[in-house]
Order: sequence, then structure tokens, then C-alpha cells
Amino acid sequence: MAPEVVDVRILVTGGTGRLGSAVVARLRAAGEEVRVLSRRPGPDVVRGDLRTGRGVDTAVSGVDVVVHCATDYFGRETQLARTLIEAARWAGGPHLVYVSIVGVDRVPLGYYRAKHDTEHLFAASGLPYTIQRATQFHGLVRSLLSGASRLPVLPVPRISFQPVDVRDVARRLATHALDDPAGPAPDFGGPEILRAAELAQAVGEASGRRRRIVPLTVPGETFRAYAGGGHLAPGHREGEITFREYLAERVDHG
Repeated sequence: MAPEVVDVRILVTGGTGRLGSAVVARLRAAGEEVRVLSRRPGPDVVRGDLRTGRGVDTAVSGVDVVVHCATDYFGRETQLARTLIEAARWAGGPHLVYVSIVGVDRVPLGYYRAKHDTEHLFAASGLPYTIQRATQFHGLVRSLLSGASRLPVLPVPRISFQPVDVRDVARRLATHALDDPAGPAPDFGGPEILRAAELAQAVGEASGRRRRIVPLTVPGETFRAYAGGGHLAPGHREGEITFREYLAERVDHG
């Protein structure tokens, strides 16, 4: 007699964002039943707002797993998590999967501190949880290095990055959603560690704007932490899509 197949109902917060939508696509491609919590309308979306709590109880009701991809860059990261955790308690305690950033405990950046504080909230919630730290996304690194690409000389800090593709991170998060809670999971990083100057050169080549790149040493505690590799995961290069492959796709797709 074949074993009983149990449907896993999964909620993805921020499921219409760049990472969240990739997680949703990955899970649905695997045949999973997925619900989306977002402030924006869309297919199978429960409209809600983790900042105010509106619609959150409805979204969490009946789910077995919540993949928390919603984030806030304006100091409300822990507020979003508290709202979600409280709703999850009332909903029976689903497995909570939270995506964080490699180095939140080593780089003294305000957003990183908020992420680190939020990790502690999930760990202390009493609910089953998994925390997945990932290195910087390709899109973020590209944005950082292309902002000044129109200048005749492009200054870049003497630091390295380990950019990772959101689709690779989504693959890992989807795996966590279908596995048992892992608590703090091993870091997840991109396939390459490259100097900012190398990444800037790749961005320039992809855009057709070649500039003279000048590496600079930047003062300050935050950049010292970056220069020391506090945001890198050299022992975890599980991402598959390289930065140049990501840039080539953008050129090919216009």
C-alpha cells in the first residue's frame, strides 16, 4: 500500500517581490499549494500588511509553513516579524522560514542589526523555525556598482562581494519549506568571490560603458568589516548562477 501523501500548505510573505515571487514559482513548479501575502494584488494573493496587521491572521490561517520574504529597509523589520509570529501562534504554530543576510552579526550596518535582532525573535518565539542567511543578491550588487557608471572615472571600495542569484536562494528556501525546521541553517553564498573592481568591470562591459575603475580604501567601522570579509561565506558557494551570467541574461532580455 502506497504511503499517504500529505499536502503542505505554504504561505510566502512578500510573495510578489523579487525573492518572494521566485520562491512561489519554485514551490508551485514542484506542485505545492502556495498562498501569497502581499500589499499588492495578484493571483492567489491574500491582501495584507505586516506593518499594521491587516489581513495577516487570514493569510496565516491553516498553513503549515510560512516563508517570510517580506522585509523593510526603514527600521520596521522586527515589527513585521512580531506581527507574523503573533499570528502564527494563533494559527497553531506553523514552521517559520526566515531569510537573513550573511554577516548580520559582524557588519555594523543598521539594516543588518535589524535582521540580526529579527533572527533572535524567531529563535525565541517558541515556534518551529529555520533561519537562512544568504550573501548579497546580484541585483543589489549591480545597483551599487552601476549608480556611478556614467562618471568618467568609477571609484569602488577595496572590498569583495559574493553575489548570489535570487533564484538560487529561492531554491534553498523552497527546500527548507518542505523539510523539518533546522533552526540556524548553514550560510548560503554565491559561486564566486570577486573584488568590487572586477564586478564593476563586468557591469561596465555588459552595459557598454567602459570606465576607468579606481579602487579606494574607505574609512569607517562598517567598511572595515566588509574589507575583512564579514559579509562573505567562502565555505558555502552553493549558488550556481554567476554574476556575469546574470548580467548576460539582462542584456539578452533587453
